[in-house]
Amino acid sequence: METSENGIALIKKYEGLYLYAYQCPANIWTIGHGHTLNVLPGDKITQCEADRLLRFDILSYEKIVVRHVKVPLTQGQFDALVSFVFNLGEGNFRRSTLLYKLNSGDYKGAANEFCRWVNVCGNVALGLVRRRQAERKLFLKA
Repeated sequence: METSENGIALIKKYEGLYLYAYQCPANIWTIGHGHTLNVLPGDKITQCEADRLLRFDILSYEKIVVRHVKVPLTQGQFDALVSFVFNLGEGNFRRSTLLYKLNSGDYKGAANEFCRWVNVCGNVALGLVRRRQAERKLFLKA
């Protein structure tokens, strides 16, 4: 399964586009559409490079979802999970109650877990609240 254009649009919307390296709220150097690998202060890229990095990053997050999810997924569920893992990383996903409930066949319970992941350094981030609501909505879409 591959992330659809809807899934890519969701990631782009909530990651934004930054052509210059910046530190995200978790103090991680980031560039483009949320790319963090080997980013250094002062780095800059073009829009084309940002899009290429996004496609590269999405491939690795798709593999994580495929590796850890043991139940069938709809396209919307897959897209929502790729966005979720893109933002939180493999370790958080692997240890999450969301994944546990999903792999137990509790799709509704898994959907309700999205909204628990809205904190950055112990504080609720309104951007994450909106992102999790959008991911949950996509996950539940028939």
